[in-house]
Amino acid sequence: MDRLKNKRALVTGGTTGIGLETARQFLQEGARVAITGSNPETLETARKALGHVLAIRADAGDVAAQKAIANAIGDEWGGLDVAFFNAGIGDFRPLEQWDEAGFERSVAVNLKGPFFLIQALLPILANPASIVLNTSINAHIGMPATSVYALTKAGLLSLARTLSGELVARGIRVNAVSPGPIATPFHHKIGMGEAEVKSLIAQIPAGRRGRVEEIAKAVVFLASDEAAFTVGSELIVDGGMSTL
Repeated sequence: MDRLKNKRALVTGGTTGIGLETARQFLQEGARVAITGSNPETLETARKALGHVLAIRADAGDVAAQKAIANAIGDEWGGLDVAFFNAGIGDFRPLEQWDEAGFERSVAVNLKGPFFLIQALLPILANPASIVLNTSINAHIGMPATSVYALTKAGLLSLARTLSGELVARGIRVNAVSPGPIATPFHHKIGMGEAEVKSLIAQIPAGRRGRVEEIAKAVVFLASDEAAFTVGSELIVDGGMSTL
């Protein structure tokens, strides 16, 4: 349980779900961990649940906040070895219901914020270092009402490839993990009832939604030295859903 021993790791959106579980597993693997969140109550709850972590309040879609995150980590640790970009929102609407404000918010949180956080972290990223972007199988499949969400995740996948080519000479690996449907409160938050969840599960060859720990384990692998030769790759963890 020491695959991340002595590494300094950041998890954005580390207060719930996949982010919280990944932060927990990073700690179990020996890392020092920082988490971000926009809600002060959930951020404090996560800090107490995880124990000794650096908790940073930040809006994932605000460019200035990304610089503040990098400054806080630099001041605390002097550098960073691992960054898991997990913060994001899922806003699902039919095409005709979208407005400019909603579009810009999704793009800001899911794509612009991560882009500028990577930029802000460059001066403190170690050599070697690992960046893992949390994307989605929605970037690959034509699921109704996911147009904006899917385009932001497709943008992250593109960044995993292009930034790998740009940053690998500096010892920075960039990879992506693409989850399928995961058993968190998320589906109910976006208005899905039990019947809709069952319909979703019926589309998954494995016959169930994934568990947060299954995604976290994939992130731990990509973050660790075990993946030292894994660059610009996408690890799909979706129970076979994207193969249909």
